[in-house]
Amino acid sequence: MSAPYRSNVIGSLLRPDYLIEARGERDRGELDAAAFKRIEDRAVDEALALQADCGLDICTDGEMRREWFTGTLTEAIDGLEQIGGAHETVWHGDAGDATLLAPTAITGKLRRTRSVATEEFTYSRARSRLPVKVTLPSPMALMEFWSPEHSTAAYANVLEVFEDAVDILRDEARVLQQLGCQDIQLDAPELAVSIDPSQAAYFERLGFPRERMLSEGLELLNAVADVPGVRFSMHMCRGNHDGMWLSEGGYDTIAKEAFRRTQNIDVLCLEYDDYRSGSFEPLAEVPDDKLVMLGLVSTKREDLEPVDALVERVEQASAFIDKDRLGVSTQCGFAPVAGGHPLSAGAQEAKLRTVARVADEVWG
Repeated sequence: MSAPYRSNVIGSLLRPDYLIEARGERDRGELDAAAFKRIEDRAVDEALALQADCGLDICTDGEMRREWFTGTLTEAIDGLEQIGGAHETVWHGDAGDATLLAPTAITGKLRRTRSVATEEFTYSRARSRLPVKVTLPSPMALMEFWSPEHSTAAYANVLEVFEDAVDILRDEARVLQQLGCQDIQLDAPELAVSIDPSQAAYFERLGFPRERMLSEGLELLNAVADVPGVRFSMHMCRGNHDGMWLSEGGYDTIAKEAFRRTQNIDVLCLEYDDYRSGSFEPLAEVPDDKLVMLGLVSTKREDLEPVDALVERVEQASAFIDKDRLGVSTQCGFAPVAGGHPLSAGAQEAKLRTVARVADEVWG
């Protein structure tokens, strides 16, 4: 099996200032829906043009219509409520640690109210010169919004939440396939985040420890990806918020399960931009029927990686997996949350061009 594309983008791009301002005006009732959608469309058009101009093989709409990377789920369902401080997470960065309080909690039964992904794909399909990929969150992403205090009136445990989310996400994927979408990415950062012992303990306190993620959790991901005619990829990173991260550690502790038990996943998008990701040795565990996108280019740092150094990294990875089954990408999206990221638009463009140049250098 060889990769259908070599240069890949993970998902989100930096939101332009005019879009962030327009979203605030809309939320304050100062901008009507029609005017806001025209501004949103402009941002998507610019995102599609940027990716094509940079030479990428596949694109997304930059997640311009979302406030969070989970937006196709969390911004389109009933059952979530703004409740500050339902639980907290500790993020790490070069300048030290920061504690963030979850602004939202599950308080009722999940019910889809609209389809963000359908709008994203149908609009982008008509505008893009490249194949369009749609990103969907893992059902386990809702663990971020699980609160033993606020959620148990609606769900006895967090697994019941995930099961309802699977039904919503699989229906979304089926509709996308019917509309002609051939590439869907499932964002499952919780798998790699759980590598870190401190984060593993955090998930255990929420009632879904790593052992369950690598058994029942992977079954949930397979269930979402049970849609013939779609190439499914799965992105695993260690958290990305304002240049900060949640965990560190190589894939060694999860590779056998996460790589081999996801039978319906065709492509693994793996974070490999710095020492926190460990060695390439776990790539030897990737089954022969799966491809790997090496996330070598950081979206957390402004400085630009040298192309020759990245080409050498691909060569190092090919000691453990056939080079023909590899591609290259950024390590994560540029803006999993709509605002507050350390890179400039110029750095973002340079990094996208670097991804395309590395692919040209390695595979021609």
